[in-house]
Amino acid sequence: MTIQVGQPVPDFKMTTFDPKKGDFAEFSLEANKKAGRWTVLFFYPADFTFVCATEFNALKGVNPQFEELGATVVTVSTDTQFTHLAWQREEKQLNGVQYLMGADPTGAVSKLFGVYLDGAGLALRGTFIISPDGKLMGSEVNFLNLGRNVEETLRKVQANVYLSKHGDEACPASWKGEGDKTLKPSAKMVGRVDEAMNA
Repeated sequence: MTIQVGQPVPDFKMTTFDPKKGDFAEFSLEANKKAGRWTVLFFYPADFTFVCATEFNALKGVNPQFEELGATVVTVSTDTQFTHLAWQREEKQLNGVQYLMGADPTGAVSKLFGVYLDGAGLALRGTFIISPDGKLMGSEVNFLNLGRNVEETLRKVQANVYLSKHGDEACPASWKGEGDKTLKPSAKMVGRVDEAMNA
C-alpha cells in the first residue's frame, strides 16, 4: 500500500550512515516528529552510479537551508550503510555531504512509498516531504535516468513551512519565499485570480 499526499505516514526506522559523525546511526520518523522537524526523503537507485552523484552534489549545496527550515534530509537507497560510507569516502561529488544516508536493503521503506522496482531491487528517484505531525505533504517521482532539481524541492519545503503557519493562504506557482504574493481563496476570488495576483 502506498501513501497519498495528505495522509499520515506510518512510522519507520532505518540504519543510516551519518557523514557528519563518520559513523552509523538510526533514523526514526517518530523521533523526528517528536523533535518537531520536517522530513525530506530523497530516494535514489544506487550508490556508485552517475546521475545519483550529481544529485548528491546539488543537495549538499542547499542542505544548510533545509536545516534552517527545520527539515531533516535523508537520502535512501537499497544499499547498505557500509556501501554508503564507502561511496561518500571515494566519490568526490560527495565531498562535504552532511545529510543522513539511509540504508533500505530489504526495500521495506521504498515499498511503503511506492518507489521500489521489483526485479531490479532498486528505488526510483522519489522525493517525499513529511510534516512534523507526520502527514505526507509532497510527492515527486522520476524515472532512473532523470535527475531532480533540488532548488524546487527546497521551494516546496519553504512553501509547506510557510503554509503550516498561514493556513488560510495558498502559494501560487510563482511563489519563491516569504514576502512573495500569496492567495487567500474565497468566493470573491472565483474567476478573479488574475486580479488577485496583480493587485
